[in-house]
Amino acid sequence: MIVILNNGGQYVHRIQRSLKYIGVPAKIVLNSTNLEEIEKNPEIKGIILSGGPDITKATNCENIALNSKLPVLGICLGHQLISKAYGGKVKRAESEEYASIKIHVKYENDIFKNVPNEFTAWASHMDEVKEIPDCLEVLAFSEICGVEAFKHKEKLVYGVQFHPEVSHTEHGELILKNFCKVCGFKFNE
Repeated sequence: MIVILNNGGQYVHRIQRSLKYIGVPAKIVLNSTNLEEIEKNPEIKGIILSGGPDITKATNCENIALNSKLPVLGICLGHQLISKAYGGKVKRAESEEYASIKIHVKYENDIFKNVPNEFTAWASHMDEVKEIPDCLEVLAFSEICGVEAFKHKEKLVYGVQFHPEVSHTEHGELILKNFCKVCGFKFNE
């Protein structure tokens, strides 16, 4: 099972449905759910930090990003929270993204395995990661956002600024499936 920490974003239930469509059970929980409670459940294999409107209300996500023994994927605000937790800078975007954008993949890596070097994704945010700490590596960028995706250099912690869970994102299902593979899920392909 994948646990989705609900940060109040408009696509939280879409994340759960997208995982269901690929055969991965998922449960939405409050973002105040503590890490110990999550990790003591042997059915949980990974954590997704959802998007949301307010970084100050994402109560427990930074602790989870820093200390989880399970793989973590941050989407939109979740991506920003991970970067912030490790010392990155999150600021207002120069150009708010509420549209389809072209993502340019720098490194295939785990979550971009078999994803083309360029694809269209749905973005919906006003803030973005402006600087990442040394422990994170940029995996993808767009013309208007320099950090569309990253990976922690030593942990199974990932972030994507765009929304792989919406149908407007090409290869979004594959990106989610790749994260689930990192978590230990197997697929008949």
